[in-house]
Amino acid sequence: MEYVTANEMAEKWNISSRRIRILCNEGRVDGAIQKGNLWLIPDTAKKPQEFRRGRKRLLAQENKKVGAYNGNS
Repeated sequence: MEYVTANEMAEKWNISSRRIRILCNEGRVDGAIQKGNLWLIPDTAKKPQEFRRGRKRLLAQENKKVGAYNGNS
């Protein structure tokens, strides 16, 4: 099995290397191992699903719900 660094996987998954390291720390990247400060990730690893929701997205959803209750769509 071939391993790549967090920086290399960040380019592949199109997210920041910091986010990759957070996902590895949370145990959400299968097969990732830490060697000192370096995370080694299998090159076949799949990108974990994101569950984060930004404030703007939440506000937009709340406004949409309020509009539906007031008869607006």
